[in-house]
Amino acid sequence: MNPTKDIARNAAFVLIPAAIISAFLPWQNLPFGILVGGLLGILNVKALAWSIEGILGTSHANAKMLFFAQFRFVMLVIIVSGLAFLKLVTIPGLLAGFSVVFLQVLITGLRHARRPGS
Repeated sequence: MNPTKDIARNAAFVLIPAAIISAFLPWQNLPFGILVGGLLGILNVKALAWSIEGILGTSHANAKMLFFAQFRFVMLVIIVSGLAFLKLVTIPGLLAGFSVVFLQVLITGLRHARRPGS
């Protein structure tokens, strides 16, 4: 199976209950922040996988892939800064969402590395 799909599916199984549970905490916009942070993390992982596949398919990193890597980072910073500035999300919520996706990347990577024949 595709590791990025595994990461997205497993992260969704953790992010949705975490957002529901955080709705009962006194922080406003925390559930939305968790979901947005998770979504941005998943999109970032998918874009990173696409970039790596493009680089590995060639003998060198082409300009399009290098530009896309910088563009992806700049867009991530702009989106996070804009949402935080407008107070639509909380920074702890975004960090929680990113952390869930990051942990799923580690767990899925370890599972795929331990699988025989990989």
